[in-house]
Amino acid sequence: MHILLVEDDAKLATFIEQGLMREGHTVDHITDGNTALAASVTETYDVGIIDRMLPGLDGLSIVKAMRAANLALPVLFLTSLGGVDDRVDGLQAGGDDYLTKPFAMPELLARVAALGRRPPIQGEELTLSYADIVMYIAEHRVTRADQDLDLLPKEYKILEIFLRNQGRVITRNMLLEKVWDIHFDPKTSVVETHISRLRNKLEKPFASPLIKTVRGAGYKLDTN
Repeated sequence: MHILLVEDDAKLATFIEQGLMREGHTVDHITDGNTALAASVTETYDVGIIDRMLPGLDGLSIVKAMRAANLALPVLFLTSLGGVDDRVDGLQAGGDDYLTKPFAMPELLARVAALGRRPPIQGEELTLSYADIVMYIAEHRVTRADQDLDLLPKEYKILEIFLRNQGRVITRNMLLEKVWDIHFDPKTSVVETHISRLRNKLEKPFASPLIKTVRGAGYKLDTN
């Protein structure tokens, strides 16, 4: 699943992200409320994990704004505010579940899985496709020519970005920001390495290439 994690505690966020990724999920980690609300509108997520106390908008305000915009993303509040009134406030604001800190990772994973199993809302995107490649969002599965592809979490995330931006050039900096949450050039070949691995899985066993290098600009989906 594609998960929105909104948590300003860097150490805790890393712990949560690693646990989710071990289960095969992709994670967008955001540290402030305003950016999180904007991302919830512009990106497609399966589950949101949102802290209540955040810089900018607080967690309750984020979810209230999402519900006012008819955004039905399942949300798990993850917070140290564990009183009965706090839980009621969270659920009345539009949260779907509530877990207090400290927590056990297996319980968090189980709650996320339960939220992700809810029936999709009418109109919600179920698949992304291009040529003979299909990404099944709810199942976190990718096929090409009806053959399952074994993609690692970051490879899946890179492909998802390409599929959501068909016809556009995807720059190296865009991938660094969206896949690794890096907002500067680390002067490494991490992007190129992952693109190469993704190409091997997408293209090598099949007849035609999919990812084209646009010299001096980046990459794009192109079967020509």
